[in-house]
Amino acid sequence: MTLILAAAIGVLFGSGAFLLMKPDLFRTVVGVVLVANAANLTLMASGLGRGASPIQPLGEGVVSDPLVQAMTITAVVIGFGVTALLLSLAYRIYATSRTVDLDELSHAEASHEQELEREEVSV
Repeated sequence: MTLILAAAIGVLFGSGAFLLMKPDLFRTVVGVVLVANAANLTLMASGLGRGASPIQPLGEGVVSDPLVQAMTITAVVIGFGVTALLLSLAYRIYATSRTVDLDELSHAEASHEQELEREEVSV
């Protein structure tokens, strides 16, 4: 079971890293989401160890550590906020420049800076 979980985390992280290197803004956002989910799964997998109850023994059976679960739910909520912010920024960039290609955006920014420098020199 642990090997399957490690393989799933590796595939998620690898897919996210691959998408982060793409020149498309929305694919970059999906890559960030996949890497964040891989980190959350890694955090949950770290709490799979068997041991004594963290607060008070409750008899037979094993109780999982609640700290790992609390940290993971906090990371999930923060991940949702970051994803919403990234998507809104990506949409705003698309609305103003009509492209999400990072190469085209950098060329447009460079040409805009050159125009501003020409105007500054002529004044």
